Amino acid sequence: MTDQTPKGDETPNPEKELSEQNLPGQRGDHGEEVRVQRGMFGAQSGADTSGYGGLVRSIRLPGPASRPYGGWFDEVADELEGALGEQGLLPDNAIERTVVDRDELTFHIEREHLVRVARTLRDDPALRFELCTGVSGVHYPGDKGRELHAVYHLRSLTHGRMIRLEVSAPDADPRIPSLVAVYPTNDWHERETYDFFGIVFDGHPALTRIMMPDDWQGHPQRKDYPLGGIAVEYKGAQIPAPDQRRSYS
Repeated sequence: MTDQTPKGDETPNPEKELSEQNLPGQRGDHGEEVRVQRGMFGAQSGADTSGYGGLVRSIRLPGPASRPYGGWFDEVADELEGALGEQGLLPDNAIERTVVDRDELTFHIEREHLVRVARTLRDDPALRFELCTGVSGVHYPGDKGRELHAVYHLRSLTHGRMIRLEVSAPDADPRIPSLVAVYPTNDWHERETYDFFGIVFDGHPALTRIMMPDDWQGHPQRKDYPLGGIAVEYKGAQIPAPDQRRSYS
């Protein structure tokens, strides 16, 4: 019987998994700063009820990557750019920037070209991203002119790959083309993103709220949505709503 105990560098090191490079959002001075967050959650309305009002950190988005991207990322980028060019669309007009961050590939797409890019990624034999696992909304109030972001995760079952598309829209015109015609499973995901963030997906077959009541005012996951809340009774104690709790500021 041989000794299977790891030795030297093979020994599991729990500290390695906690290093700065493995933690989300730790970009130092790199990338694009969209805001400076104060407090734990960045709430702008009301006093600090978390006790972390003194916490200040920079919120940064990763900047564009330069070639070579590494691995199969270059192959996908080349195939996508070539396929768009064959359709008479200049890749630079459709792809705002390409980001490689934490070993993940993201194409930032101009919203007017989103449907064509998605259909190309789905149908081109060298790409074949057949599955969109949904769309998520993000609200960056400090990202002026593109405050609302829609993020799509695409998987290629044929090639065993995953990429991300990201599209932005301003608060003043929160409209992005629907991808339901390309990826029908996005139906409910787009409704949820509309419900919580207010992104209007043009061309959606029935864009209505899916979680909140139809007459609900506002979109609850936007950063500018009031903290609000409802008082809760818990084992005889009355827990006030978040915006009425003890203030640490």
